[in-house]
Amino acid sequence: MRTPAPDSRPVALTIAGSDSGGGAGIQADLATMAAHGVFGTSAITAVTAQNTRGVESSHVLPTEEIDAQIEAVTGDFAIGAAKTGMLATTPVIETVADYAREFDFPLLVDPVMVATSGDRLLEPEAERAYEDLLGEAQLATPNADEAEVLTGIEVTDDESAVEAGEAILETGVDAALVKGGHVPGETVRDTLVTADGVRTFEHPRVGTEATHGSGCTLGSAIAARLATGEPLETAVEGATQFLARAVRYYYDVGEGHGAVNHMVPLRNEASRELTAEEVQAVVDRFVDADVSALVPEVGMNVAGATPYAESVAETAAVEGRITRTLSGVQPNRGVRFGASSHVARFLLAAREFFPELRFAVNCRFDDDVEDALEALEWPVAEYDRDEQPDEVAATEGSTMGWGARQAFTDRDDAPVAVVDRGEIGKEPLVKLVESDPETLAERALALESEVDR
Repeated sequence: MRTPAPDSRPVALTIAGSDSGGGAGIQADLATMAAHGVFGTSAITAVTAQNTRGVESSHVLPTEEIDAQIEAVTGDFAIGAAKTGMLATTPVIETVADYAREFDFPLLVDPVMVATSGDRLLEPEAERAYEDLLGEAQLATPNADEAEVLTGIEVTDDESAVEAGEAILETGVDAALVKGGHVPGETVRDTLVTADGVRTFEHPRVGTEATHGSGCTLGSAIAARLATGEPLETAVEGATQFLARAVRYYYDVGEGHGAVNHMVPLRNEASRELTAEEVQAVVDRFVDADVSALVPEVGMNVAGATPYAESVAETAAVEGRITRTLSGVQPNRGVRFGASSHVARFLLAAREFFPELRFAVNCRFDDDVEDALEALEWPVAEYDRDEQPDEVAATEGSTMGWGARQAFTDRDDAPVAVVDRGEIGKEPLVKLVESDPETLAERALALESEVDR
């Protein structure tokens, strides 16, 4: 008999409806809590027949069944935080409000009234019943439409978001996060209003309509973080970042727009070791083949991004780069995450246009390399540093983003090679980019062979 090794976790509770399509409701809440390392418990308020295209029907459970679930969970588990989702009717809202008065843990209320698809999830006469429930909560997370229903204020900009948030505070809730996903604009701005002031969390809008479950996911991410003991502002900041990535790398499922990807952080973390090994394998091939002809004066580096990488810290590369020696080429040190600045930043910028790109290498560029690229007939893009605006040149680290925009904008397919013709004090380089490490290595070796010919 083996010795057990129990895993103790914070516990959170979701009181919400079930989504048969799996992208929202209880299903999204529990997946999000698991992604945050929190054990999720639930009290189901309603069963819906829905998918990525919309809600086809719904059935609200009797309040005594909801009572039984909440009693069962709170009577056994040490709940660290709870959140509500679809409550549907006045009796259900009143039932939850009665329990909330006795909760000794933070409660987040997501006043779910309308699904992302536009389908109504709450009977109109129940909308005002939310005020009593909000009075027992630490945080309310309405979107712009829900904030308007609760306050009569149309949310169209930062000023009206703050006005609506302040009006919601009058219900007695400690804080209101007025979500900006429904407000048009290139940037999504979520406005947190508390008695102490206002803080705005923003991120670039992702060009997708696959946002099914986004509100549930954000609320459960905040609740999970509160359950671990994070302060409110820290929890909101981390949750908004979590959601931004979950929307960008959404699940392409169903015949509708898809659903947000609650598992992104877990899968990204799980891929780190493999990504580092793949970078090392490319480096080993370059050492074995002696690619001295491609190594620039500044040194060569191979960068590999995790599948959902958004930062240099999620990009593996050679610490100290690869340099020429008397006996060939050698990496100065091993592969680690965050080791590259130049190649990693370029790769991340390229991924803004072609997210499938995960590996890159910088190589020498001169007339011989240019002739070799022409002979190989690969799709090649380039940028000229002489053309970059002064404000780009003056901002540390911004050239890679600017260069990627010049190279990748308005292209149907990603180029294999991107030429940087350099400038005074900046060596000319060519960067090869690929979606997999094997192809990147083959490309580099083919270029080296053509240069040597």
